[in-house]
Amino acid sequence: MFGFHKRRTRKLQTGGRAVAGAYKQLAIPDTATCIRLMDEYGMLDNIRHHSLVVARIADALIVELLDDPAGSSRPERALVLAGALLHDIAKTPCLDDNSDHAAAGGDICRKHGYPEVAEIVEQHVILKDHDLDRYNSGRFTAMEIVYYADKRVRHDQVVSLDERLDYIIDHYGNGDPERHRLIRENFKRCRELEQALFRVLPFTADSLEHRVRFPQLPDKMLNNPWA
Repeated sequence: MFGFHKRRTRKLQTGGRAVAGAYKQLAIPDTATCIRLMDEYGMLDNIRHHSLVVARIADALIVELLDDPAGSSRPERALVLAGALLHDIAKTPCLDDNSDHAAAGGDICRKHGYPEVAEIVEQHVILKDHDLDRYNSGRFTAMEIVYYADKRVRHDQVVSLDERLDYIIDHYGNGDPERHRLIRENFKRCRELEQALFRVLPFTADSLEHRVRFPQLPDKMLNNPWA
């Protein structure tokens, strides 16, 4: 029904798994397919624009990581972009009942035949695997790149992790101290990921915004968001 990229790579990290010494073929939706899925699932314009900025951030990260000569096990750029574009694919339909949009988004991606993208979508809020030793060795998965990129974007603005944390506490903390503790713990792990990422990258976390070319916001939102 939808177009996709088929990718083959000898050493690939998609989520928490590394596949080495054998070829693994992935079905990855291209940008046009991701935009059609946004339309199909009624993504609100503000959520769509947020997703595009997250994708820009994720792309800025993966392009530099792929340029690293030590980066033979880096995830594919197309997979990172698809995960970033679709990370909030279920957020609009989940607004009515306040259900888990990450889990629902994973279900949508699997329904359309994109299981590797589904793993990224399911873990863009909280990572299941926080592997500090792997981070410190300079190895990162697609889901970690998208997870981090999402934490750096408030609505359609690039912000620091501290600014994003304050927003999450204010809007989703519900005045519950235990919920606040869990949110802060999640961001503590994200800071550790950030520190490891920017030991590898040739620019700082503070300068990330300046590495990104942002999409414009036309009336009907983006037939070609990378133009």
